[in-house]
Amino acid sequence: MKRKVTKAVFPVAGMGTRFLPATKSVPKEIMTLVDRPLIQYAIDEARAAGITEFIFVTSRGKGALEDYFDRAPELEASLKAKGKTEILDLLLETNMDSGAIAYVRQNQALGLGHAVWCARHLIGDEPFAVLLPDDVIAAEKPCLAQMVDAYAETGGNMIAAMEVAPERASSYGIMDVPPSIGRVLPMQGMVEKPAPGTQPSNLAAIGRYILSPDVMRHLGEVKPGVGGEIQLTDAIAREIEEKRNVYGFRFDGQRYDCGSKAGFLQATVAFGLARPELSTELSNFLIDMVAQRQAAE
Repeated sequence: MKRKVTKAVFPVAGMGTRFLPATKSVPKEIMTLVDRPLIQYAIDEARAAGITEFIFVTSRGKGALEDYFDRAPELEASLKAKGKTEILDLLLETNMDSGAIAYVRQNQALGLGHAVWCARHLIGDEPFAVLLPDDVIAAEKPCLAQMVDAYAETGGNMIAAMEVAPERASSYGIMDVPPSIGRVLPMQGMVEKPAPGTQPSNLAAIGRYILSPDVMRHLGEVKPGVGGEIQLTDAIAREIEEKRNVYGFRFDGQRYDCGSKAGFLQATVAFGLARPELSTELSNFLIDMVAQRQAAE
């Protein structure tokens, strides 16, 4: 019997060094994409997929992240008194019910796998999702909701898959899958950041996972891998060896790597152009900028 996925882990303990000095005082996950922080996009996607329990793996200096999902009574009262109901409604959507969010600390930076393992007591023996807020996915149907639908058919474990150029494969966990044009791909193995030219395919794992509780057991047993860290990829590879029940999933949508400055800027432009109230002014600005650069060349 396949159990419904209602819990999600959000690893948000990273220091965000690629965005210093901004992240000296502001958690990277609170940095805004248009007018919403990165973490809001991940939470909204999880809600749309039926997630009701949210587990944040945090670290020192993430207080602003916790405050973001709390109520702001004075601000709410002020907006209500001024009749700013549309803004108030947007604000209320960011509130989370008491007890819906749990926070656990990762007190050592030992990798993504270790961060997920920190949530083991809250996961127990249930399947769970993992969402990396750095990966923002624009899709008509949210990526995790697509995966939940596919998981209802397969069970096991499922990982979002994206094609990458061969020269970029060494930056990702790469899936070993048989040649296929389907959306659900049975995985034969998985390699974290393979050396150039050794990648088993061009399909990379990105930051959306549906995992069985057995993966938590593997995380408690695997030794440090690439970079001296506990790699989630290594635990998933062990699950493949034991049960052959891990699937890659080709999702519909566009993924933006908001963990990099270039990716964050690309996402800002794309999401800005998708907003009716911003698209005309922003597109005109971009056209003018391109024209000026071409003239200067």
